[in-house]
Amino acid sequence: MSEQPNFLDEARLRFEESRSLISRAVAQLDEEEFVAAPDAESNSVAIIVKHLAGNMRSRWTGFLTSDGEKPDRCRDLEFIRTAGDTRERLLAELERGWELVFATLEQLKAEDLARTVLIRAEPHTVLGAITRQLTHYAYHAGQIVFLSKQLRSKSWETLSVARGKSEHFTAQKVAEFTRRSERGRPD
Repeated sequence: MSEQPNFLDEARLRFEESRSLISRAVAQLDEEEFVAAPDAESNSVAIIVKHLAGNMRSRWTGFLTSDGEKPDRCRDLEFIRTAGDTRERLLAELERGWELVFATLEQLKAEDLARTVLIRAEPHTVLGAITRQLTHYAYHAGQIVFLSKQLRSKSWETLSVARGKSEHFTAQKVAEFTRRSERGRPD
């Protein structure tokens, strides 16, 4: 008998996808591109990374026991680049944020999903709060990929199926699935 799908396992996978997209996009940027913004009203990859790290620290620290908007968080400052906002520091803060995300998810149980947590004094089920963060991080991962692709232009290395290669990619996936199934290990 097959195991029931587990939302927490799925959430971990989806968070890991956003983490991977961000990491692989940022890895293609040089220092100048990392801090470049299209215009004065737009955010650079550096600013988006800073915001994500601040959001993660706030939302996932004391996830079940305190409001997800911590009193010491100054969200508006996350959108201002300061002299101390080096690439290394911002990426280290983002990594600490991801560690909080995954450590919290690891501690949660299926029965916690119906519990109530607060974000800015607004009640959410744990399921709803996690889903909110999944969409938020995917949104910013998309921004980072889009900005990075624009900045790298022709030197961009795709993070997905290359243009004009969909049929080949699908055929490879079908062949991989068939080989695993024949060995008795379906997905």
